[in-house]
Amino acid sequence: MYFRMFKKIKNNSFLLQLRDARAWGLLGFGIIAVMVTWSGVKAVQVNYGLQKQISRLTQENDVQQLVNNNLKLKNEYLGTDQFLELAARRQFGLGAPDEKLLIVPKSVALAHTVELPAKNKPKSPEAPKPTYQRNFQAWMDFFMHRPVLE
Repeated sequence: MYFRMFKKIKNNSFLLQLRDARAWGLLGFGIIAVMVTWSGVKAVQVNYGLQKQISRLTQENDVQQLVNNNLKLKNEYLGTDQFLELAARRQFGLGAPDEKLLIVPKSVALAHTVELPAKNKPKSPEAPKPTYQRNFQAWMDFFMHRPVLE
């Protein structure tokens, strides 16, 4: 009985193929091909990550360069006569040589003002609109560039 089983195993076509050197060569070639492909994919993945990092750092560098340029312009402005004149007016109440100061009484100044609408003014007692109607109105206000009155 064991002899028959051994004979079946010995005549199995799969096992016969494993004895062939070409099968082992093909298997080895397949393993090497998978390893080369895997390392190629890993290299592409690493390059992609490095490229993202380079892009982010370049953008940060550009932003810092803009900040530096703004600070240079601000420093140049702080050294101008125009800034010094405005600072003298604001901090010390000084004026130009032939400038006259007019003092207007508060009652006269307030008589020519326009009253602004109150922000907390109660709205008209309307029934609240359904959600879909408020949503539609909000989109229409957005697309028509209307200010939101809330």
